[in-house]
Amino acid sequence: MNIKTASNGTMVVYGIPNCDTTQKAVKWLQKNKLAFSFHDYKLQGITKEKLQQWCDAKGVDTIFNKRSTTWRELTAAEQEKAATVNGAIRLMQQHNSIIKRPIIESNGTIIVGYNEKELEKQLQ
Repeated sequence: MNIKTASNGTMVVYGIPNCDTTQKAVKWLQKNKLAFSFHDYKLQGITKEKLQQWCDAKGVDTIFNKRSTTWRELTAAEQEKAATVNGAIRLMQQHNSIIKRPIIESNGTIIVGYNEKELEKQLQ
């Protein structure tokens, strides 16, 4: 699946600025002098279409973070909604802290989470 990057072809890092894992990825990208734009879920939200692209490319279990504090704070009834891809996408839009982060899009590829070896392989 080809993922669309920013219209200018720039790498896009999706995340939350105060997330430790996102901060590590941003620092790694800066250290390696790789240009990127940052998409803050808290300020900018996330579209259903983008979440669907990611779920199609990597699987909903990779994108949806069931280890998050936000997930554990949901009621059992809310958690049941994540049983389907559409339900999980709706939950991710409502509670964007449940989205695994960071998600990095570059040149038609998607990298989920922070892994230096994966970043080196995909981006350099």
